[in-house]
Amino acid sequence: MNRILRKGIVAVLTGTMVLGLAACGSKGNGGSGDGHLVFQIWDQGQKAGMEAMAKAYTEKNPDVTVEVQAVGWDEYWTKLEASVSSNSMPDIFWMHSNQIYKYADNGILADCSEIVNEADFSEISVANAKGSDGKLYGVPKDKDIIGLLYNKELFDQAEVTYPDENWTWDDLEKASAQIFEKTGKYGYMAYAHDQVGYWNFVYQNGGQILNDDGTEAEYTEKATADAIKYYVGLQKNDWCPTQDQFANTGAAEMFFSGEGAMYYAGNWDLVNLCTTYPDMNGKWDVAPLPKCPAPAAGEGRASISNSVSYATSAKGKNNEQAMDFLKFLASEEAQKIQGQSGAAIPAYNGLEETWKQSFADNSYELTLDNLISEFDYSVKYANNPSRPSWEPKVEQTMLDIYAGTVTVDEGIEKMQSIATEAMAE
Repeated sequence: MNRILRKGIVAVLTGTMVLGLAACGSKGNGGSGDGHLVFQIWDQGQKAGMEAMAKAYTEKNPDVTVEVQAVGWDEYWTKLEASVSSNSMPDIFWMHSNQIYKYADNGILADCSEIVNEADFSEISVANAKGSDGKLYGVPKDKDIIGLLYNKELFDQAEVTYPDENWTWDDLEKASAQIFEKTGKYGYMAYAHDQVGYWNFVYQNGGQILNDDGTEAEYTEKATADAIKYYVGLQKNDWCPTQDQFANTGAAEMFFSGEGAMYYAGNWDLVNLCTTYPDMNGKWDVAPLPKCPAPAAGEGRASISNSVSYATSAKGKNNEQAMDFLKFLASEEAQKIQGQSGAAIPAYNGLEETWKQSFADNSYELTLDNLISEFDYSVKYANNPSRPSWEPKVEQTMLDIYAGTVTVDEGIEKMQSIATEAMAE
């Protein structure tokens, strides 16, 4: 879901794209109009799960075929934007929260309000499937959460107790220092990222990236600024790699090669990590995020949660059939099938166990209840219609802070200005 996101995306669709869709009406859609639906996604790892849902649907609707196409993240959005202007959109496709406003607010997506019972789904997943008008322009697919991955072997070598729900930022630092001292390996690896990095610390400290209705940035609010300064400061410790090191070798690679003991990761990464590093099974685990020991507000707990939705074009040739398939994807049956694939936690309430069971079925030794428990205090991914404009510039400013070309105070002021100006446009 929020993978390391593609940067530099277009803020709004051009008028040519929108007019092209309206002028062409229902002609030329990606589907053939003969009961064949094209279902496009950006994650090869989830293709089998999507095909399993498609099979369940076509067994009930034998006159329909569903072709699941998986392409890479960058290619996905390039193709989807191009398909709008040529009116050849796939019949069904994934929609990320980063892009939902752009497509929904320009009339590109079909209104799904009538086929989704919002009460059946995670509130965050529902919110991420809505346009600026409050209508649902997708079927909630999943929900994600961030956890602390830790290397048991390095903890054992350093004689450090494994992290648990009582850990605070202080414990994170103390454990990191002891691991570095005893083993020469890195402790917590605090790389530059928003959802899988400093945003969690901001909300744990009682701060916010955006205000409650998403109309104002809050980078310069004290609780937010203090948390950003704290997170940036972690990299000054000997036990944390520098940003230059992360640019050459990712935290996951350091972790599974035994060079680092801890890092934050999203639940969407876990299946791939289990299959990529089978020899590490049982040698690592996942814990809840450490809490802020003295938050400016709140109880010190937070974990950023985001989601993806299933969508279709508002003017597709196969619109009626596509909407029927979407209705199936909104069912408990379909959501359960997705959970059993292990790649994503279903957005449908109460189906977390199906996701957990997929790991048990493969004998993957992970304490996934530690992640599920975080949904009780999860925080919605910071987003608004202007995010595609301000987010890449804010991310670059964070990198400038790490590079020392601006001070952290200057950088925070700059991030506030960038977001404020983008929202005013």
